[in-house]
Amino acid sequence: MPSMIHATQALLDALALALREIAPEIPTAAAFEQPKQASHGDLAVTAAMGLARALKKNPRELATQLVAALQAQPAVQQWVESVEIAGPGFINLRLKAAAKQAVVTEVLQAGAAFGSRAPTSRRVLVEFVSANPTGPLHVGHARQAALGDAVCSLLATQGHQVTREFYYNDAGVQIATLARSTQLRLQGFKPGDACWPTDPDNPESKGFYNGDYIQDIADAFVRRETVKADDREFTASGDVNDLDGIRQFAVAYLRHEQDLDLQAFGLKFDNYFLESSVYANGRLEAAVQRMVDGGHTYEKDGALWFRSTDYGDDQDRVMRKRAPEGAGASGGHGGFTYFVPDVAYHVNKFERGYTQCINIQGTDHHGTIARVRGGLQAQGMGIPQGFPDYLLHKMVTVMKGGEEVKISKRAGSYVTLRDLVDWTSRDAVRFFLISRKADTEFVFDIDLALKANDENPVFYVQYAHARICSVLRQWQGDAAAADLSRLTAPTELALMSLLAEYPGMLTRAAQDLTPHDVAFYLRGLAGAFHSYYAAERFLVDDQALRDARMALLTATRQVIANALSVLGVSAPQQMARDNEESA
Repeated sequence: MPSMIHATQALLDALALALREIAPEIPTAAAFEQPKQASHGDLAVTAAMGLARALKKNPRELATQLVAALQAQPAVQQWVESVEIAGPGFINLRLKAAAKQAVVTEVLQAGAAFGSRAPTSRRVLVEFVSANPTGPLHVGHARQAALGDAVCSLLATQGHQVTREFYYNDAGVQIATLARSTQLRLQGFKPGDACWPTDPDNPESKGFYNGDYIQDIADAFVRRETVKADDREFTASGDVNDLDGIRQFAVAYLRHEQDLDLQAFGLKFDNYFLESSVYANGRLEAAVQRMVDGGHTYEKDGALWFRSTDYGDDQDRVMRKRAPEGAGASGGHGGFTYFVPDVAYHVNKFERGYTQCINIQGTDHHGTIARVRGGLQAQGMGIPQGFPDYLLHKMVTVMKGGEEVKISKRAGSYVTLRDLVDWTSRDAVRFFLISRKADTEFVFDIDLALKANDENPVFYVQYAHARICSVLRQWQGDAAAADLSRLTAPTELALMSLLAEYPGMLTRAAQDLTPHDVAFYLRGLAGAFHSYYAAERFLVDDQALRDARMALLTATRQVIANALSVLGVSAPQQMARDNEESA
């Protein structure tokens, strides 16, 4: 049986021929849309209305001509049951059952690869989480982790070569504050003591770090422990006066803690990039010099400024602050403002040959986009406009027992990623944090995430998979040999239509960087299955009908598992639920 993708492509080709027939002088792309209501059909064509404006004709009359041209096409005769004109010129196509049934065979043949495309040469770098090693990962990092990993998986389904990268500052003011906070704990001081609120050696610091994890670092340092993270290893000297050793140990300790957080989340990065390497390898100075040589900077009040207004920014930006007395021309690495090492870092990304680079960050980074992109354009290196891409997310509010949770004893002032996982589960955290558009605020309801009923969206989807597995365990047959023409019930046709939408949904979600579309799709697919489960019996006496329905269930189970895998969520074969009924 021809595949559903084959049928859809054949219909697209037929539409292209029909459009050329009725309007040869106006090139028009052939495209289908999904009708807003399932009752309107399976595919919609809106081209008649656009052509009517260009040709200055009545859109319904033009739609009538297009329908006649379509109905003369062999592919339409083979795959389409009816073609109707609606409203001002919409054309709705209703597919024959055979076109929908074809998707079952396609899913069974492709298995875990259904929905994925062939490998391409496109190399994509996705940078996300990128937390400085100054404390545990918080819920904002958790949302980044969920978004970033899902985006990477989406891009991989399109055949792209994807690299997951974690960038962090290992030598700036925050790290110096971390070292001093740990040293004070080693000296017997604690939050609330007179010396604690600000760091006299780092006047730019807002204060020390107060969480219990600082005391844990100090205790491990005294014990002269060796800590190992994915990107570093360090042994403590135990010397309370060894501030540099304290700094290196604290960074390694917290990187190890972050690795544990990420392991609990089921996430591993391909590469760690250190901000210190931007300075150590001269990348920053080279990037600044290219901007100076290109005439994109000027000196004012002893500082170096970037003409970022030339690139759409609302004002020019300081690149290098006034150098302190006795400092060199660069003023040391602390003399550069935040976006300058960012520019140098992204030059490095471009030089590594990535076709596309995507940054997943909080919405508080919105103001840096114009100046970073401008700084890259000012390099004169042929870096594409709009490089890199950004996916910005809003923060997360955590609710438990009807009240907002703000404090974690471990972190001192915020809820951590590991708190969420410990309170609920990895699956719940991943699914919940991906279930809304990134730029919308999200309330993570701990109580809802623990419910074993249909109110809990991740349970609702996983239970659909487990329900299917329960039915399939009671059947012994060959899905590949089933007569799919027996699948004609309305709930079956609706379910098969949704299965056929999966590859296109993945492609659009990857292009638009909208992994929440996968969560929306899963809820819709689970809903269609649960409706099917309520409406029909599967293990019927009619063997041909039983085998056909088992084949459809097998395909549905596969697509649910594939989509959950994109989100990094498991597909359990057994689940208990509140008020469990017999399967």
